[in-house]
Amino acid sequence: MNKFQLSAWLGKDGIAAWIFLAPSAVGFILFYLIPFGGGIFYSFTDSTLGGSFVGIDNYAVLLSSKSFHKAATNTLIFTGVSVPLLIILSLSLALLLNQRLPMRNWLQTSFILPLVVPVASIIMVWQIFFDWNGTLNAWMHSRQWGRIDWLQSEGSMGVLVFLYIWKNIGYNMILFLAGMQEIPTSYYETARIEGASRLRQLFHITLVYLTPTMIFVVLISIINSFKVFRETYFLAGDYPYDRIYMLQHYMNNMFFSLDIQKLTAAATLMVGCILMLVFILLAVERRFQSFME
Repeated sequence: MNKFQLSAWLGKDGIAAWIFLAPSAVGFILFYLIPFGGGIFYSFTDSTLGGSFVGIDNYAVLLSSKSFHKAATNTLIFTGVSVPLLIILSLSLALLLNQRLPMRNWLQTSFILPLVVPVASIIMVWQIFFDWNGTLNAWMHSRQWGRIDWLQSEGSMGVLVFLYIWKNIGYNMILFLAGMQEIPTSYYETARIEGASRLRQLFHITLVYLTPTMIFVVLISIINSFKVFRETYFLAGDYPYDRIYMLQHYMNNMFFSLDIQKLTAAATLMVGCILMLVFILLAVERRFQSFME
């Protein structure tokens, strides 16, 4: 294909788009793609400088590590609990705010505010609330209940789940509201004429046509659940209570100890799991679209 055929194939708009995308694409390749490829390569060697190929030995050592097992188990439990709760609550709020309610705009703004507040400010507020001498323990003490060191107890996972939901519920709610606005009102009018109840309309119209949005929201929520390390790190430090010791803690500690092989092997496994979930969700979406057509 010569340059004239390439220009005809791309078109003027295509060439302009590639020109504008080029700086971002170069940055992505240089600072993300190439380092990630290098990390995968290092996960199969015994040293980062002049190392020799050792196959899957690093992965075998990683999978036999108790610390990795604990971190992976906690991460899976956190994702498995927090993501479904987040989806249910954000969808419920979107269904509620899709109605004509007083102070609707104020409510939407209040749920979106956690997205624009810096993480450090959020953590400061939560530390004041959950500290040993914090607001929650002071209230419990006034009721003659015992104080709880929330971040050093089995309730620490609940604190993290609550923080994750509080921070992300507004974003998911907006996505669901946008998806609902795309559903033609004529579908609901026809259903009402035919005597369909609100519950039937919810399951046979709203949730059906929200499926592409639902898949996208689930995907974003899963990815965000793997990014909860910032909040956990600010709340509890490098080595938190066992219940909230996540994969990112494990990789962060491997970085500080310069155990690059375990770090890159763990990162590769985590990215592989995320990609597998992405492919499954995209396959479900393609099947749904073909079904709707």
